Parts: sequence; C-alpha cells; structure tokens
Amino acid sequence: MDSTSGVASAPDPNSGEPGPSAGSSSASASLPQQQQPEGSSPPAPPSRYESQKRRDWNTFLQYLKNHKPPLTLARCSGAHVIEFLKYLDQFGKTKVHITGCPYFGHPNPPAPCSCPLKQAWGSLDALIGRLRAAYEENGGRPESNPFGARAVRIYLREVREGQAKARGIPYEKKKRKRSNVAVATVNVSVEAAGGGSTSGGGGGSGDADSSAAAAAAAATTTV
Repeated sequence: MDSTSGVASAPDPNSGEPGPSAGSSSASASLPQQQQPEGSSPPAPPSRYESQKRRDWNTFLQYLKNHKPPLTLARCSGAHVIEFLKYLDQFGKTKVHITGCPYFGHPNPPAPCSCPLKQAWGSLDALIGRLRAAYEENGGRPESNPFGARAVRIYLREVREGQAKARGIPYEKKKRKRSNVAVATVNVSVEAAGGGSTSGGGGGSGDADSSAAAAAAAATTTV
C-alpha cells in the first residue's frame, strides 16, 4: 500500500513477491459492512451563504499572508480591511465613471468609455457582512472585530454615495415596517378595551377611551 497516494499498487512480476491471495480478499469481502443507525440522515450540505462565507474568509486570510509585511489576524485593523476592499477593485465588473467622463451620472451610457471597473457597493457591503460574521465564528471578539470598525462603515458609505453619483443610480434604503406593527397594536388594544367596557357596564366606557388613548400615545412614542 502506498502511504502517500492511498491506492494499492500492483505487485512487480519480477520481484518475486506474492500478490494478495484470494483468501485474504474473500475474507475482507465477507466482513459485515457498517450500517448507519435507523432514522439517521447524512449531514446536510452547507448553504450557499455558508459556502461563500468560507471562501471569503479563506481569501482574506490569504491576503493577510501575502501582505508585505505579512499581517496576522490579531494585528488586523479597519485600515487593513479598507486596503483589502480596494485590492478587490481590480477584479470588479462595475463601470464607475470618473468626474471628467462625459457619461458621468448617466445610468445608460450610449457608448463605451475608458473609466475603470470596480467592485459594486452592494457586493462590498455583503462581503463585509459575511467576513464580520466569520471573524466572530472563528474566535474573534465582537468588540475587536475589524470588519465592524467605524472607518470601514464610513468607507462603504463613501463608496455608495460616489457610485450613486457616477452611475446615476441612487441607492434607496429599505423602509422599516415598524409603523404597521404599531398600528396593529393600537387596533388590538382598542378592541380589548371595547370588550372590557361592554362587560363592565356604563362606567367602563371612560376607562376604554383612556386605555385606547394611552395605547395610541405609546404607539406614537414608539414610532
């Protein structure tokens, strides 16, 4: 058996060494095969997000290793993360027009130009999110996470605003739905208060109105 390849090599006919006997092969074939316990299922493959996060993490570690001078993860700061993001621009596929380009701010330029290709803001933002999670999953402390540094957040915001102007495509923030939840809470509170006033007689109507007003005021404060 070749220890390096893990594949059995055929015997040399000129060496005089006997090959594996039929008895040994039949004995090994007669051994009972190990069966999985009933009810157990093979482990599920990692999700697309987990696979991408692992690749991103390995890419960043390789970047630190190739850095001159080499960097360790413990010495990595937000400034090094920004350097890594700028390094990735050379692999980008998003056209970002410079200020002097005639197509600056044009969402659909009619002709090609010589402006550089960079990483899109959305890709960088998602990348930082995955690396931030991978850092803590690999033993890093949240308070020392370089991917959550303030300098990194400022850099991403500048990239978003710069690309929005250069490409003429504004990035809109997703609206939160807390107001809808607050309205639903007020409706439930009013219905509950109304039911209490019906069962409690005429004196309960004032309490119902005050309860509904308090609930509405609390919801307004929350919003």
